[in-house]
This record gives sequence, structure tokens and C-alpha cells, in this order.
Amino acid sequence: MLVSICIPCYRSAKTLPSVVEEIRREFAAREGYDYQLVLVNDGSPDDTYDVIMELCREDRNIIGVDLSRNYGQASAKMAALAYADGDAVVYMDDDGQHPAAGIFPMLDKLAEGYDIVYARFPAKHHSWFKRFTSKLYQKVSEWIGNKPKGISVSSFTAWSRMAADAVRRYKSPFPAAGLYLNKITGRVANVDMEHRDRLAGESGYTLGKLIGLTMTALTNFSIIPLRLASVVGVATAVVGFVTAVVMVIRKLIHPNIAAGFTTSIATQLFIGGVIMTILGILGEYVGRIYMTVSDLPQYTVRRTENVPEKKEKQP
Repeated sequence: MLVSICIPCYRSAKTLPSVVEEIRREFAAREGYDYQLVLVNDGSPDDTYDVIMELCREDRNIIGVDLSRNYGQASAKMAALAYADGDAVVYMDDDGQHPAAGIFPMLDKLAEGYDIVYARFPAKHHSWFKRFTSKLYQKVSEWIGNKPKGISVSSFTAWSRMAADAVRRYKSPFPAAGLYLNKITGRVANVDMEHRDRLAGESGYTLGKLIGLTMTALTNFSIIPLRLASVVGVATAVVGFVTAVVMVIRKLIHPNIAAGFTTSIATQLFIGGVIMTILGILGEYVGRIYMTVSDLPQYTVRRTENVPEKKEKQP
């Protein structure tokens, strides 16, 4: 069985050799399994791609892909998938927190008939902020129907060949492969395993990137924000109508009472805020539609290593 292991790489020159060596060691100890490693340099400012080239020279089973700039982990995953030829596809991080031995329990789960298997980490070695935002993201994804209930999502995941082929047809410039797959198959499972400390460095996820992920989850495969905006708009209209009726009746009963300046300003600010929020949601959808029809690429490859010319691929 050929297993394609895809690793998006960013500032991982110090950690990548250890991660690759651990994978090779685990596969050497398992009969019936061969590996293909696809290492994608996502515009790293350090010498990550130099390290990838050296690893490719040492092992013909390793493919190196250098993106033209930093596109983000989601696009780097799509770039890796274009070169993944295995019977199953596994995604891992480049920092050593995912144990290579955990690949095989996930492959066993795929063999049971599942299309997506996520590693579930009972105890994550992350900062409190990242743990909190990760849980928030998963709750949002579950609420809008982009994630099966009771399933814990992580970046350490395995896909069946059917799932990988389905994602290859996904051309949005705002890729969210996991969310896309959840619209295709319901055969999803978890496998518990250890989450280790990073070998070096710190997480590259910033607050801005996490907000971007949440916006993608909200708008890529769901119209719930639009429906929520409609509900808020109707509720605001009802509140405004009731308030107007109350003010008219109050004026008729007490004609000497002056119109409330504070009440008028507060009402206008409230309604104005609701309108701007709804316009912002609509603008997010319209902007993504515009960039999609403009044929914005998911990624652009600058160069590759160990890829035969006839197999060179672009999005």
C-alpha cells in the first residue's frame, strides 16, 4: 500500500529533518507499506526549501514543492495533493507534534470503510489561546453544519483515495478541504493519540489567521449567516414598528410630552449598526464570489524536486 504523506512547511528548517526521519523509520518497520512524502514550502523566509532539496536528493520517494509566496496552510495542502499518488493521503504538521506512529491506526480506520479520519488529542500541548480559539472554531463549524457532531477536527488527518480525488476537483481560491469533504461524505471517524511538544519554534497561527479560518467556515459552504441577517433584519423592523406605535399612542395620551431625543438617537444607532452588520455579511459573500469568478489561483508553484516532467501539475 502506497501512502502519500503531505506536509505543509513554514519556518521548519530545524524540525523537518527529524520529522521526515521519524516517518521513514516507522515505515521501514512496517511490512506492506510504502511511503511518498510531499513537502510543500509555503513561502518560508528561512532556508526551509534548501532543507527540502537536500532531503529530496537523499530519498527519491520525497517530492519537494516550492510555492511562489506564502499562501497559507490550506492552499499548501491543496498544492501537496496535486502530487499525491498514494492509495491513502495523510496530512501532518512540520513541527514534530504529530507522532508518525499514529499514521497506521488512522490507515486501519480507513480500511474499515471511513473516508476521513482525524487524530483526536485528549491533551493538546498548545497555549490556552490556541486551545480556546480551536474549540470556538470547531463549535462554529458544528453549528453551521460543516462538521459532524461529536467529531474532533485536527490537522493530522487521513483521507481515502476517493476523498482525495474529490478534493482535487475543488478549485475555490478560499480552500477549506475538510469542510468540502464533509459535504461529500459522512464516513468520518476519530483516532485518539498523543500530542507532543514542538521540536522547535512557535506556532505560526495568529489571531488574524484564526479569524480568516472562521470566516471561511462561515461563508464557504453555508448560507446560515445570510439567513441570520434576514432574521435580525425582520426582528429589527418589528421592534421599530412596535416602538413607533408606542410613541404615537404615548403622544396621543400625553400631548405635552416632548419627543425623546435620547431615545431617537439610540434607536437610529441601533438600526444603523444592524444595517452595517448585514451589509458587511453581504459584502463578504459578494467579495468571495468576485474573486472566485476572477479565477484567482489557490497557489502557484515556483519549482519542484523529484517530479517527472510529465507529472508536473498546476491548479
